[in-house]
Amino acid sequence: MTITPSEENVSPLTDTPDDGGYVTLSSRIAYENPWTRVREDIIRRPNGKDGLYGIVERGDFVVVMPVGGEGSERTVTLIQQFRYPVQRRMWEFPMGMWETKPDADPDAVAAGELREETGLSAARMQHVGVVYQGAGYSTQRGHVYFATDLTQGENALEDTEQDITCHTVPLAEFERMVRDNEITCMVTLAAFAMIRSHGLV
Repeated sequence: MTITPSEENVSPLTDTPDDGGYVTLSSRIAYENPWTRVREDIIRRPNGKDGLYGIVERGDFVVVMPVGGEGSERTVTLIQQFRYPVQRRMWEFPMGMWETKPDADPDAVAAGELREETGLSAARMQHVGVVYQGAGYSTQRGHVYFATDLTQGENALEDTEQDITCHTVPLAEFERMVRDNEITCMVTLAAFAMIRSHGLV
C-alpha cells in the first residue's frame, strides 16, 4: 500500500544549518499509525548537495535487566517472543513503551513493563543510562534499567504479547548465550554492556 500525503503535510523550513551542517529544506509526514510516524525530509548536505532523508519517529522506550539472587547464585530473567519483521523468536530483556502515554515517567514505564511481561516487581530499580535504537534512521530513545530485589507475581500480557514466554537463567548461562550469539537483540546487548560497564554485574 502506498500512502501519498497531501501538500498540506509539507513544511518549508529555514536555511539555518544544524550542528552537523545539514539544512532541512522541507519536511512532510509520509505515514502515521498509533505507534510510528515516518517523516520525509528534503535536506541539503554539508557539501551543498540536496538529498532525501526518511526518519522513523517513535516514542521513548525502556529496557530492564532483572537480576535476582546474590554472588555466584545470581540469575537473569529473559523473555522470548516472536518478532514479526525478522520472522524469528528472540531472547530479550523485558522492554517496551507506552504509546498512549507518551509523557509517562520512564521509571513508571520500566516498573510497568517488567511486571506486565514477567510478573516481577523490583524493590530497587536503577536508571543506568540512555541508548538510541537505530540513530541512522530513527529518533527512538531507550532508557536502560537495572532491577534487583525481585518479587514474583502474575504477568499481564497485552493481546500483542500472548506468545511471550518468561525464563530465569543463571547469570553465567546468560553470559554464555551472549558469547554464543544466541542473544541477538541489539537493545538487550547494549543494555547489558552498559550495566556491565558500571560494575553492576
